[in-house]
Amino acid sequence: MQDHALRHVLHNEVHARPPEPMQVPLAISHIVMWTDRSGREASRQHLSRLLADHHLASPGTDITHLRVDLGSWRLRWEMHTEFVSWTFMRKAAMDTLAHADPPTALQAVPQNWLAGLPGQALAKLHLWAVPTKALESGDFARILQEDSLVASTLSDGQAEVHTDFQIHADGFSRMVLFVGSVTHRRTGRLVQQLLEIETYRMAALLGLPAARQAGAALSDAERELAELAQAIRSADRSSEAALLDRLTTLAGQVEGQYAATHSRFSATKAYFELVDRRIHDIRESRLAGQQTIAEFMERRLSPARSTCEWAVRRQTALSERVSRMSNLLRTRVEIEQQQSSQDLLAAMNRRQGLQLKLQSTVEGLSVAAITYYLTGLVHYVAEGLSHHGWPFGVTTTTAAAVPLIALLVWSFMRRIHHKLALGE
Repeated sequence: MQDHALRHVLHNEVHARPPEPMQVPLAISHIVMWTDRSGREASRQHLSRLLADHHLASPGTDITHLRVDLGSWRLRWEMHTEFVSWTFMRKAAMDTLAHADPPTALQAVPQNWLAGLPGQALAKLHLWAVPTKALESGDFARILQEDSLVASTLSDGQAEVHTDFQIHADGFSRMVLFVGSVTHRRTGRLVQQLLEIETYRMAALLGLPAARQAGAALSDAERELAELAQAIRSADRSSEAALLDRLTTLAGQVEGQYAATHSRFSATKAYFELVDRRIHDIRESRLAGQQTIAEFMERRLSPARSTCEWAVRRQTALSERVSRMSNLLRTRVEIEQQQSSQDLLAAMNRRQGLQLKLQSTVEGLSVAAITYYLTGLVHYVAEGLSHHGWPFGVTTTTAAAVPLIALLVWSFMRRIHHKLALGE
């Protein structure tokens, strides 16, 4: 049997970006760099330089996910469609949270190399995973802002997460995960899900500025469409061409904006769905007096999500309205053109009737002229025959021939007309 060329690639897709087992205490720093296509390739080259410094092989051009142990710290690198994520991990001390500014994983990373990460930082997060017994000290509260604190239990109460969704003085958000009787692999899944919630939350919100800009443009387009609708109602035939030109220009603007923002809004919808799925996967439960991550996201992200969805609906509705109005105006113009064509045909029929009458008059004159010409010939013939014993006079013969000649000429002309009418 011959395997399909993509069989192994498709089979391994279900194993792409798997979580790795994690043993607490652990300090984790997660950075998401927003890049274009060239930036993603630059990220691969930047990773290759780091690996070369540690005498490790560079990743292949088809590699989009890499986990590597670099001695005192570990790196998880993932290339996505629109961004590249860098996750740095290292062992932490049991009393990590006792410090006002806890040690981070980035402190073990070469700073010159770290400063050159390609792209623009979209999300930066420090996460500390520590045993549940660290909760007893309560020291972790001073590294988070209490007025915006979010906390909940995870995994059926076997873990607990605390965060404030704030950017601190070092430019990073902070999150603390307390791990109880959870396996190392489950701990790794929880950490990955929490990091992805922050990553996809920020990626989803990229659609909000586009929705706001689209809203202003849509308002202008809707006003223009309303003015055109009013003008079309009272327009005469002379102004319809100008109105159709304005409507076509407006349709081009609306479709151009739709094409420019459709990809962003589609990606935003997908990112919001990923956020919902990751929140569902961590299986949250409420902590007394604290709001959960799901509640925080529902309250804070719902307006942004609704704004993006409303922008999409407005774009679609406006495009349909412009299309309907264009069809109505074109139909009106076509009807008037058909009416003009009917008037033109009627005028042509009238002119053709006049031409037929004129032609009949001309044909009558032609019969008289031909009759006169043939009568002259008969007169000459009668004069010649009178010298050879023709019993009738020349005048009598000519006069008698006139009706007969006229009848023959008229009959001949009618026969020609009949043949032309039959298409012969």
